[in-house]
Amino acid sequence: MARRPRRKAEETREDILSMAESLFRQRGFLAVSIADIASALGMSPANIFKHFHSKTALVDAIAERHLANAAERFGSIDENLPPEQQLLRFVLRLLDSHLQDIQQNPYIFEMVLTTIESKLEAGNRYRARIEQKLEEIIRRGVSSDRYKCRDPQRAARTVADVLASVLHPVLIVQDDKNTLIQRAEEIVRFVDIALRNSAC
Repeated sequence: MARRPRRKAEETREDILSMAESLFRQRGFLAVSIADIASALGMSPANIFKHFHSKTALVDAIAERHLANAAERFGSIDENLPPEQQLLRFVLRLLDSHLQDIQQNPYIFEMVLTTIESKLEAGNRYRARIEQKLEEIIRRGVSSDRYKCRDPQRAARTVADVLASVLHPVLIVQDDKNTLIQRAEEIVRFVDIALRNSAC
């Protein structure tokens, strides 16, 4: 009997990710085990663990792939707009994409809830990108003399924290879209006033 040709590690890793994502979509994150994923691929659980040391690591890789495919969330914003309008457009773009995620990919929301204490690297990297974009907008506000902020990086971290109520999946699932948009507008107004009147 002819032996199957050896596959590259990266190909096997991608197969595992694709199968895990498919099974999570079908059955839900909690209902799928590493053994289920291995069985569907015709391999041993040990082979899965060779590429992903835990189910959480597998989830992190799926989240990373998903977030990497969402680059449009961080697309360009008209820099000629006043900084508060740039902030609002960016926040509303993120809010809309997060709501779409929850609607179209409910299993991702389940994974977020289940692994919230794990502080997944994909989530950390995603937050860093949000902070970077906020910092860029704040720096433009400083350059235009609208904002008095002395430390835009620190301010961006604080603004990201304040925006959690309209961006974090666990929090936004509780409200309807119109309520979230209104809340986002109020938060951005509050942030704009703070940045204009504080040296932060």
